[in-house]
Amino acid sequence: MRSSSSHRHTPRTTRRRTAAVALAGVAALVATAVQAGSATAAPDPAPAAGAKPAAESVRLTPAQRAELIREANATKAATAEDLGLDAKEELVVRDVLKDRDGTVHVRYERTYDGLPVLGGDLVVQGEKPGETESVVKATRAAVKPATTKAAISTAKAERQALSAAKAEDAQSPDVDGAPRKVVWAADGKPVLAYETVVGGLQHDGTPQELHVVTDATTGEKLYEWQAVQNGTGHTVYSGTVSLTTTRSGTSYNLTDGARGNHKTYNLNRGTSGTGTLFSGADDVWGNGTASNLESAAADAHYGAALTWDYYKNVHGRNGIRGNGVGAYSRVHYGNNYVNAFWSDSCFCMTYGDGSGNANPLTSIDVAAHEMTHGLTSNTAGLRYSGESGGLNEATSDIFGATVEFYANNPSDVGDYLIGEEINIRGNGTPLRYMDKPSKDGSSKDSWYSGLGSIDVHYSSGPANHFFYLLSEGSGAKTINGVSYNSPTSDGLAVTGIGRAKAEKIWFRALTTKFTSTTNYAGARTGTLAATGELYGTSSAEYKAVQNAWAAVNVGARAAG
Repeated sequence: MRSSSSHRHTPRTTRRRTAAVALAGVAALVATAVQAGSATAAPDPAPAAGAKPAAESVRLTPAQRAELIREANATKAATAEDLGLDAKEELVVRDVLKDRDGTVHVRYERTYDGLPVLGGDLVVQGEKPGETESVVKATRAAVKPATTKAAISTAKAERQALSAAKAEDAQSPDVDGAPRKVVWAADGKPVLAYETVVGGLQHDGTPQELHVVTDATTGEKLYEWQAVQNGTGHTVYSGTVSLTTTRSGTSYNLTDGARGNHKTYNLNRGTSGTGTLFSGADDVWGNGTASNLESAAADAHYGAALTWDYYKNVHGRNGIRGNGVGAYSRVHYGNNYVNAFWSDSCFCMTYGDGSGNANPLTSIDVAAHEMTHGLTSNTAGLRYSGESGGLNEATSDIFGATVEFYANNPSDVGDYLIGEEINIRGNGTPLRYMDKPSKDGSSKDSWYSGLGSIDVHYSSGPANHFFYLLSEGSGAKTINGVSYNSPTSDGLAVTGIGRAKAEKIWFRALTTKFTSTTNYAGARTGTLAATGELYGTSSAEYKAVQNAWAAVNVGARAAG
């Protein structure tokens, strides 16, 4: 049968509904990966005003990217030698970017004596793969553990991991495979460890993928993180929109052939598997009501397309992994499931239908937020705990907002409010505020020494605040009909440089400067390095980045 690309219009009504809060005290939006783009090849992203065009990344075709990865693999032994790595260390190519001037950024993982090194990632910049003009490392410590022979059993590591899951009220936790030996290098001196993955369900019914790292010589728990990240919300009705679908014979299905074959599936209240691909004879999807199962599918498909297009047309990123391959979406997960989540293991985003199965968690900013977790996972890999976890969440909020502006949808105008349409608290207030994060009652406006110990959705506040200040500046103003009044921690004003420049800076820092262990100080360093490359170190933009970080208590103001 022959397939063709089709643009399908979806009738929708505009309204809001009240959602119950499933995660008490967390109120999170999360990661997802779905994808979308134009049916015709788009030009390389235009440089932001005032930028140095040579310093911006170009969009690579899958073939161009594959060739750069081949070159990086062919020269990785020489690169390791240039970096002075131990003879037992080997580099593993994970991602590659290329600037307009030919500069290549290669992101590597590494192994030690054949063991994966967690927290050993690094980014090498040079004129071509194999050249090492500069490097950013997740750890400065030499990766050389005292031993590679474990002193405790895998059974002990499993028991510890299961205990950690039970402490989080996990449902039916079980160990997914035997613990694997790794080198844990993310905190201080590298040590031999076990990494154990616990499956089952989280306390709210979200699939679980809890990673627990145990010292293989002492049995001490070193770290844990949840690979499946989840959130709370409810559908945003975006009016009548165009969807790219595929015709097969006499029917149509929700396959976006223009965007890496992103597909949208119906789980029909199930909690496992892929479900059924949405299909129909009329190429009209949903009627704008939650009772029609196609309506949520249309939202998810639309949000995925917008986010794919944004990354492709604004930043030159061809899909989540940069290889032009789409992830997929699943809607109608579980029964009364008030969440949405992104999972690396399936490379997919999943949406619940909310309280009473009446409020699907499918909206522009939620979709962009969720997909961005997938992007972060495939670039910087910011570990989802501590300050790096807050930066991970902030990255999703930042690009959730920028995608909403990019969408230019009259039913959901761009703003710096996160989840403003989902009415999670039942009083019409947003989930988070980027201009003054503390307005949500839990997020922090500025950095302080204990920030890394709180929930990542609240420690994201200073980075969200930084991005708003960098984009728009401090003080009272109205944007797209929304009133803001952003304070600063030092009481001094900040002048914004515009969202177009700010988003370029954050994306470049994420993809070429941040690593799995980047904290707030490292984010300042990384964004300043990105700004210097894009606009120059003596530019107004560079000074604005310094001042915006100082305004959230990270570093000093620009001289003068």
